[in-house]
Amino acid sequence: MLLTQLRGNGINAVHESKEDDASVVVINTCGFIDNAKQESIDTILRYVDAKEEGIIDKVYVTGCLSERYKTDLEKEIPDVDAWFGTRDLSRLLKQFKADYKQELVGERILTNPSHYAYMKISEGCDRPCSFCAIPLMRGKHISRPMEELVLEAKNLAKGGTKELLLIAQDSTYYGLDLYKKRNLAELLQRLSDVEGIDWIRLHYAFPSGFPLDVLDVMAERSNICNYLDIPLQHGSSRILQLMRRGTTREKTEELLQTIRNKVPGIAIRTTLIAGHPGETEEDFQEMVDFVEKSRFDRLGVFSYSHEENTHAYSMADDVPAEVKQQRLDEIMELQQGISLELNQEKIGKTFKVLIDRKEGGEFIGRTEFDSPEVDNEVIISAAQEYLRIGDFANINITSATEFDLYGEVAK
Repeated sequence: MLLTQLRGNGINAVHESKEDDASVVVINTCGFIDNAKQESIDTILRYVDAKEEGIIDKVYVTGCLSERYKTDLEKEIPDVDAWFGTRDLSRLLKQFKADYKQELVGERILTNPSHYAYMKISEGCDRPCSFCAIPLMRGKHISRPMEELVLEAKNLAKGGTKELLLIAQDSTYYGLDLYKKRNLAELLQRLSDVEGIDWIRLHYAFPSGFPLDVLDVMAERSNICNYLDIPLQHGSSRILQLMRRGTTREKTEELLQTIRNKVPGIAIRTTLIAGHPGETEEDFQEMVDFVEKSRFDRLGVFSYSHEENTHAYSMADDVPAEVKQQRLDEIMELQQGISLELNQEKIGKTFKVLIDRKEGGEFIGRTEFDSPEVDNEVIISAAQEYLRIGDFANINITSATEFDLYGEVAK
């Protein structure tokens, strides 16, 4: 959106220029977990060095890290020309003597391949989770108006986008502020009606108070993927309480059963946290048991990160780093086995696959059960087949590993 506004004001702006020849650099940062913070800091320092060497004129920093640590960063890295928070788009544009153009609302320049697009349906979060700093950086939940999102979807479809990945800090809260009710189901219907959108994928659904009418729409509409990203964070009721998640293991298992009953064959992705303050070996074994029983299609695990000004920061970070890592590894090893079994069940079946890219002698694509970059990929030899990037193909699965499927074009 920033690129769109800059170009709309006649400013030549590009995303990650391969020539590295810009005179002004805007760095969009993440402040969520330690690794992401470090990557942001390293990038800022690299461009500050380039400025000192006279290679570039200005360095501006925006995004979450800047929102959360602006005062400290101004002292530590004084050579940055200006710092902007997560809701400072208009102020950042003024730095370029540019106006915010309302007529460009709903228009975007994509920084990933054009056949899929992430669509943020709301900003911020009202949840009180103990471990999470997102509300500190992103503020309270604000839904984007449905009309604006539909317009954006139509513009994207005109540009060749076939898949929308709906994201938010909490997608299930969508509409509460604007429409006084959870309105995600209606949004899905409206987006599903947009001509040219073949897949709609739902991410980051909060389990507590999950709006079940979303599942009815998912079951009814063929272009809404049978896929749900629902971060559950733990399998122990005691730890879920410490995490302030507003649910229990029993309620979570009931919800998972309901989801699978209403949308047969749905792929469920979740994320878990290993090593939250107070997590005992017994709590961890409950999480292992939960993963074994739930048989998630996709799963990721984070080591707990002790974040300033969060509720959990007042607790002792009492699980040693090496124990966190051991627990993370154990869960991922368990999931590896589950993934292999689930993938091998797909051998001999044919799936609609969206072709993302070509690497060497192979085309790489995804089924409706897979999101870009985080999930399984389908690998097809390019020796006998010609496939177009951004097109769909019917692929027969011939073999499978833990996290990849191999196939050939169905005859």
